[in-house]
Amino acid sequence: MTASPQEQTPDRTPDRGERTQRSQQPQGHSRRWLILGVICLAQLTVLLDNTVLNVAIPSLTREMDASTADIQWMINAYSLVQSGLLLTAGNAADRYGRKRMLIVGLALFGAGSLAAGLAESPGQLIAARAGMGVGGALLLTTTLAVVMQIFTPEEQPRAIGIWSAVNSLGFAAGPLVGGFVLNHFWWGAIFLINLPVAVLGLAAVVAYVPESRNRQGDRPDLLGAVLSTLGMAALVYAIISGPGHGWTSGRVLTTAAVAVVVLGAFAYWESRIPHPMLDPHFFRNRRFTGAVGGLVLITFGMGGALFLLTQYLQFVLGYGPLEAGLRTAPMALTVVALNFTGVGTKWAAKLGTPLSIALGMALMAGGLVSIATLTGHGYAGTLLGLVLIGAGTALGSPVMAHAVMSSIPREKAGVGAGINGTLAEFGHGLGVAVLGAVLNARFAALVPVAASSLPAALAAADSAGERGRITDAFSSGLETSLLVGAPAVLLGGLVAAALLHRAGRADSGEKS
Repeated sequence: MTASPQEQTPDRTPDRGERTQRSQQPQGHSRRWLILGVICLAQLTVLLDNTVLNVAIPSLTREMDASTADIQWMINAYSLVQSGLLLTAGNAADRYGRKRMLIVGLALFGAGSLAAGLAESPGQLIAARAGMGVGGALLLTTTLAVVMQIFTPEEQPRAIGIWSAVNSLGFAAGPLVGGFVLNHFWWGAIFLINLPVAVLGLAAVVAYVPESRNRQGDRPDLLGAVLSTLGMAALVYAIISGPGHGWTSGRVLTTAAVAVVVLGAFAYWESRIPHPMLDPHFFRNRRFTGAVGGLVLITFGMGGALFLLTQYLQFVLGYGPLEAGLRTAPMALTVVALNFTGVGTKWAAKLGTPLSIALGMALMAGGLVSIATLTGHGYAGTLLGLVLIGAGTALGSPVMAHAVMSSIPREKAGVGAGINGTLAEFGHGLGVAVLGAVLNARFAALVPVAASSLPAALAAADSAGERGRITDAFSSGLETSLLVGAPAVLLGGLVAAALLHRAGRADSGEKS
């Protein structure tokens, strides 16, 4: 009896054309879990570089004679370029090939890392970091887009859970990796360690990752790409500059106004052309809108809480950057443990998307309350809060990422990944801005002198009692800001869950 095609296919190794074709079929790619490991390794390297440079600031200041402005641009050049290009990079991946853009991203990231490691001046390092940001934008969008192409709909939640866990691991591990490397080598080594990973990633991508792209062949949306890049870069720059220059300063207000005008022009342009880079009709989908709102809020809570808690651990409790990183690591480790083991995905499958998001946001809100009210009694309260935030992130974040991606046509997976990354970046910046503003307002009310800067206030203190009063004021501000953030996260989660529940009921009604 002749074997069926399903029985015959495992008996031989498919060629590249068959692999590409099979990646589009419902059963998923035969090497999808190996491919997931490859792209997660590439993504982890990109994410580490978002935070790894922070611990090298003293070395750079000393060895390069870098000014404060130089240091700020060394850090911000990477995130500004990466954030601004996410939508454009996703569109390029859809149009020109996701595998091709993954290869280009790895090559640019590796070349930028080499240039950064060998830089001899602040200007050279800033330029190299900007080049790394271009590669990073391509990698962050293509990795999630490839996941959506090679896995079946049933397997996508678990795969995205692993992808999300790598995000959290990279975010938390940057300071730890940077601290370890700087204890043994010179500052340039924090960039040169990317090279073997980039080379390994390139070889693995060429060998295993299938090509996929949108073959419609419509003309590139060049004006949309320019407007989205300029608008997002201006928005992120305003958020980054706010804490240092003041939210009402001319620099911040002007940049924010430019962002609003340019992004408004982008939205208008996208609604007028036949083949937009970002289809405005996506936002009419309740499932998409609910997932987008939840994604912004979960990064709002996580990013804002970690930003404030890191300052508390360093300035109030006196820990160094590496020690502070170790004490905030339980949040990321909780995400990794729950998502790598599949526990988070199993619970999400049992609960359903709306309830998973509501429970995830409730856990995160509980974590913020725990840090706000129990941190003063020792690290146990902080640990409890970090674990709760990690559990909420592990449960809610992959579900929301999958909801965003599954609400968008398969051929637009790169743009979907760009939207996902852009909103995560926006939510993080918003959390830092809003919760930081609440903390500063409370701190200024309690310590009028030099209230805009905790380090400056501590430096100006002339007695132990004065220092104690300043740190107590900061702790009070931390408590107030987190207690403001907790109900916002919870309420937003409930709204997102309600929208997704309505979308699910509407979809069920249409099918029946």
